[in-house]
Amino acid sequence: MSDFFEEMTSRAPVVVILRRESPDRTVELCHLAWDLGVRLVEVPIASASAVPALQAATAAATARGELVGAGSIHSVDQFRVAVDAGAAFTVAAATDREIIALAASAGIPHLPGVGTATDVATALAGGCNFLKAFPASLLTPDWIRAMRGPFPSAKFVATGGVDAGNALAFLEAGCSAVAFGSSFAAPATAAVISALVGHPS
Repeated sequence: MSDFFEEMTSRAPVVVILRRESPDRTVELCHLAWDLGVRLVEVPIASASAVPALQAATAAATARGELVGAGSIHSVDQFRVAVDAGAAFTVAAATDREIIALAASAGIPHLPGVGTATDVATALAGGCNFLKAFPASLLTPDWIRAMRGPFPSAKFVATGGVDAGNALAFLEAGCSAVAFGSSFAAPATAAVISALVGHPS
């Protein structure tokens, strides 16, 4: 599972998260992200009403030769819905042993959310080396540095409150990638993303 995220973030250390957008707008933003060089696009499905946006995004990804993942996966049912909708990977805001094991058995790369040392240790024990540091703006780059000491194999994706002003700080702290919301298309943020694509992770 970690090999997938390793490959994708080495090409572009950016994740774009498209939450609460219509299916048409989701597809439009997917193309904008791909045009910028972003390889990891996530569509959260915290509610069933978001599933059509995920389905539209995965269809657009297939047509273009890209990949889309599903976020907010916190139950077995959500995981199954995500896979049925064509999600190439899954993301969660928390570390759940059952979801980690289910994703591993299904061969679906999973990015669990972590916010404590216990979360990190649990995710690593489950075979997930790539971890969603959430909420990153509250954890701060110093938290990333602190966790990398006792957990050198952990690779973090800073998510939650990351913007054009602090993205580089998280990468410099040792994150493998940073995640932006739909505001990624704003000129200032898009410029930062363009500069980060190819940035050593």
